[in-house]
Amino acid sequence: MKKSILIIVLVLLIDQISKIYIKTNFLYGEEVVVFDWFRIHFIENNGMAWGAEFGGKAGKLFLTIFRLFAITGIGYWLYSSIKKGAPNILIVAISLIFAGALGNIIDSVFYGIIFDTPLNATATLFAEKPYGELFHGKVVDMLYFPIWNGNLPEWFPIWGGKPFTFFNAIFNIADTAISTAVGLLIVFNKKAFPKT
Repeated sequence: MKKSILIIVLVLLIDQISKIYIKTNFLYGEEVVVFDWFRIHFIENNGMAWGAEFGGKAGKLFLTIFRLFAITGIGYWLYSSIKKGAPNILIVAISLIFAGALGNIIDSVFYGIIFDTPLNATATLFAEKPYGELFHGKVVDMLYFPIWNGNLPEWFPIWGGKPFTFFNAIFNIADTAISTAVGLLIVFNKKAFPKT
């Protein structure tokens, strides 16, 4: 349990510190090129992968409430796995999923009431006039790995001859924690879920 809590706290601290720093020091859309294949690029989204949205304000509220129920389920899964003495790899993976989900939930629930979104200026933490309301915050993303940019060959199905970027998603530390956990569960599936 102590190791699990440590993982969760560390991921949450790194996630929230990085998001607050980016939001209060970068203009929306600003990009810093670290390497050709890695950039810090500040964007926000309403909480779904690749910035997808549905149902406007009501859809955003539904998504946030759904996430709160999901995090409760993940928390129960973690607690029961620890109680049952599950393999360490499973505990680490669930801890990473829990931390990542909670990191993005914090944005969705609270960022709308603690940040403003000025035009052509950086955001203010604990602003007098925040940009939204409770449960309607936007998730901060900043990690961008455009490993390859170019036009795909004409013979390539669907996207042939068109400009293409691999990997074009922009994400955050919370997303990284969840992706790492999924990768661990795939690679170490037999260790994580031993047959009894």
